[in-house]
Amino acid sequence: MVVGMSLSTFTAVHVIISLIGIVSGFIVLSGFLSAKRLNGLTALFLLTTVLTSVTGFGFPFDHLLPSHKVGIISLVVLAIAILARYSFHMAGKWRWIYVVTAMIALYLNVFVLVVQSFEKVPSLKAMAPTQSEPPFLVAQLVVLALFIVLTIFAVKKFHPEAGRTP
Repeated sequence: MVVGMSLSTFTAVHVIISLIGIVSGFIVLSGFLSAKRLNGLTALFLLTTVLTSVTGFGFPFDHLLPSHKVGIISLVVLAIAILARYSFHMAGKWRWIYVVTAMIALYLNVFVLVVQSFEKVPSLKAMAPTQSEPPFLVAQLVVLALFIVLTIFAVKKFHPEAGRTP
C-alpha cells in the first residue's frame, strides 16, 4: 500500500484502475473482432491491467493468497502480451499470441470481478456465501465459456494489417 494512503482510499484506487482495465479491455476486444488496432485504448488496457495486478499486492497480507496467484499469472501473461504487441509487432505467430494473452488477462480481471461481486453484493453473497455453491460456479463457468468463444473469434478476425486505425 502507498505510504500515507488509507486502506479505503487504496482500495478505491485499485477498484477504479481495475474497472478502467475491464472496460478498456472490452473495447480492445471489439477492436479484435473488427480488425482494428485501437492503439491508445490498447495501451490503456495493458497499463491499467498491469497496475491492477501490481496494486493487488499492496493490500496487507501474511501469506500467499489465491488473489496473489491470479496476480502473478496475470503479470506473466501481460508480459507476453506486451512483448507480442510492442516488441514483436504482432508479426506472424505473435498476432495470435498477443490476442490470446490479452484475452486471458481480461478474463482474469473479469474472473476477479465475479469473485468480488459474490463477496460484496448482498444478494449474490446470499446465493453463494462460500463461493462453492452452484450460482457462483455457474457464473464462473459462463464467463469462462464466453471468453473461450470470444477468444477464438478474436484470433480468427484480428488481422490488424487489414483494418489499421491511426
